[in-house]
Amino acid sequence: MTLQIRRRAVSGDDRALGEALHPVLRRAYAARGISDAAQLSTELARLLPVGTLGGVTSAVELLLQHRGGRILVVGDFDADGATSTALVVRALRAWGFGSVDFLVPNRFEFGYGLTPEIVAVAAGRHPTLLVTVDNGISSLAGVASARALGLDVLVTDHHLPAAELPQANVIVNPNAGGDSFASRCLAGVGVAFYVLAALKRALDAAGLAPPGAPGVAEFLDLVALERWRTWCRWTPITGCWWRRGCAGSAAGAAWRASRRCCRWRNAGARI
Repeated sequence: MTLQIRRRAVSGDDRALGEALHPVLRRAYAARGISDAAQLSTELARLLPVGTLGGVTSAVELLLQHRGGRILVVGDFDADGATSTALVVRALRAWGFGSVDFLVPNRFEFGYGLTPEIVAVAAGRHPTLLVTVDNGISSLAGVASARALGLDVLVTDHHLPAAELPQANVIVNPNAGGDSFASRCLAGVGVAFYVLAALKRALDAAGLAPPGAPGVAEFLDLVALERWRTWCRWTPITGCWWRRGCAGSAAGAAWRASRRCCRWRNAGARI
C-alpha cells in the first residue's frame, strides 16, 4: 500500500479574518471553518448560556443536596478524564464541599467507565454521591449497581448514548436524546465546566460560597489543557476556553493537579 498525502483545499476567503492576522493563522482558522473575525473573540459572553444545557439545573440541585455528604468523582485515565476529574475535585473543594475524593479506574482491571466492579470499590469509601466525568452514559449496569446500594449518581458525559440510558438521578450530556443545546462539540471537561458554572452561580445566589472562593473561570487552564491534548472542532466555545485558559495557565497549579490525577495505584488514585 502506497502512502498518499492529499492536500485539502480550503474553501472561503480568509482575508475576511483581517490583514492584521498572520497569513498562516488565517489559513489555519479558515481550514477550521472560521469565516469571520468575530468568531475569534475570547469574551466569555460568547459562551452559550449555562442554563441551556439539559440537566444542568437538576445537577446543581443534586450537588447542593450532597454539599455536606461525601462526593466521589469517577473519571477516566485519558486527557479528558484527567482534566475533568481535576476540575470537579478542585472546584468543589474550593467552594466549601466538605468531602470530595476521586477514583480513576484501571481499565485493564475494572473495564471502562462506572462498571459494577468499580462501584464495589467506590462503595468502600462510603460516598453519598457518585459523579462520573467523561464517562457513564453507557454504564447501565454500573449505575444500576450504585443505585441498588442506595447511592445517588450524577452522570456527566459527552459520548453518544445507546438506545437505553442509565437510570442515574441526573444525566448531563449534550449528545443525549432530546437535548436542545446548540453545540454537540463539548468534551467531557466542557460538560463538567458547564455544570460547575451553574453550581457556582447557585452558590453565590444563596450566599453559600466561601469568602474569596475562586470563580469558575479560574479553572479554565484545565479546560485549555484538555483542548491541547485532544482534537476538537473549533467553535466559539472551544476557542474561548482555549485562549482564556492558556492566558491563565501561568500559575500552573491546575496543570499540576491534572498530572497528579493521571497517577493511580490498583483501583485508582488519591489526592
